[in-house]
Amino acid sequence: MALLILLVILAVIVLWIIAAYNGLIALKNQVANAWKQIDVQLKRRHDLIPNLVNTVKGAMDFERSTLEAVISARTKAVSASGVAQTAKAEGELTQALGRLFALTEAYPDLKATGNVAQLQEELTSTENKIGFARQLYNDTATQYNTKQATFPTMLVAGLAKATPAELWEITDDTERAVPAVDLSSTKPTP
Repeated sequence: MALLILLVILAVIVLWIIAAYNGLIALKNQVANAWKQIDVQLKRRHDLIPNLVNTVKGAMDFERSTLEAVISARTKAVSASGVAQTAKAEGELTQALGRLFALTEAYPDLKATGNVAQLQEELTSTENKIGFARQLYNDTATQYNTKQATFPTMLVAGLAKATPAELWEITDDTERAVPAVDLSSTKPTP
């Protein structure tokens, strides 16, 4: 009888180890998938930027430094690797694009061009998708990190080669800044 109880306890422990191991592997794969979803949206963003730059280049010839800043930031973002480096490079790219969009407002001919408006809309849509993908990534990474750090699963984390996933964080204080909106110069329409 004691041998049967010992075998049942041993079987329960083995089944629990298998379940915990498989759970960690599943979460690890979900984190990798969530990162790839961010990567897909970032590639789309990176592919749209040269089209935007080429579209506004002719009209904004004397704003060359802004265009070069966007191109340089894009190059850094494309070559970034890892969560922290990618987040930093993408933040710089977002700031450069913000400056470019602000400048395009000063050019009525550009604002009237359907291509610029369409590219800006596509970039805005892509930015929203990137935001959702980042949120999914951070949620999944947090779940994975929590699972591997909690008892008793932490006893199996080494077997599953589980290491904490890096979270996507805002590292640049200028990204946290609230944009200033000044509507005082607008005239009401009669």
